[in-house]
Amino acid sequence: MAKLGKRTAAAREAFAGKVNVTVEEAVALVKGHATAKFDETVEIAVQLGVDPRHADQMVRGVVGLPNGTGKTVRVAVFARGPKAEEAQAAGADIVGAEDLMEVVQGGTIDFDRCIATPDMMPVVGRLGKVLGPRNLMPNPKVGTVTMDVKAAVEAAKGGEVQFKVEKAGVVHAGVGKASFDEGKLVENVKAFMDAVLKAKPAGAKGAYVKKIALSSTMGPGVTIDIDNAAAQ
Repeated sequence: MAKLGKRTAAAREAFAGKVNVTVEEAVALVKGHATAKFDETVEIAVQLGVDPRHADQMVRGVVGLPNGTGKTVRVAVFARGPKAEEAQAAGADIVGAEDLMEVVQGGTIDFDRCIATPDMMPVVGRLGKVLGPRNLMPNPKVGTVTMDVKAAVEAAKGGEVQFKVEKAGVVHAGVGKASFDEGKLVENVKAFMDAVLKAKPAGAKGAYVKKIALSSTMGPGVTIDIDNAAAQ
């Protein structure tokens, strides 16, 4: 077995025996041991009691984190005419129509969020196999297929987070940076959990939330008490 580095060993020792703690305790632990040479992302992973293979158990949604993510988000917008101009004015990084479709089809995906006006969906639809697996396909359910391009771009740039349950029933997202104040990270975690709880599908049976874990990019994880996780 490979020998653990001093930083990793110290972090694991500090986390030992810490199970199902409060959000505040989890944030303090994770933040206190995010000692990499870069500003680590604080990540949350939620194990849900759903089977996303069934349409009535799919969990997806969007939440505007009150303190943002600390990440620079590159936004692409599929639009024409005045709506393309609106997107550019709102701060979109890439704006286009068929020309942008060809760029994406060629394998260049230089953006983190994709927004489209409804009239552009026949064009964007051709990119389903490329954008879908990356969770970048515009969807009206999360506000990325819209005529209000300005609001969508500003939300994406301002710390809005999309989430979608994976095959194993896990939802995960970045909820801030280790450099954030503890209080701001706590608010972000609780806002995220509120959104996940509100997204509970009609087909979910039994325990909806099974486990919640918080970690930093390079650090170990700690589980959070489910009853304490949301702002409520």
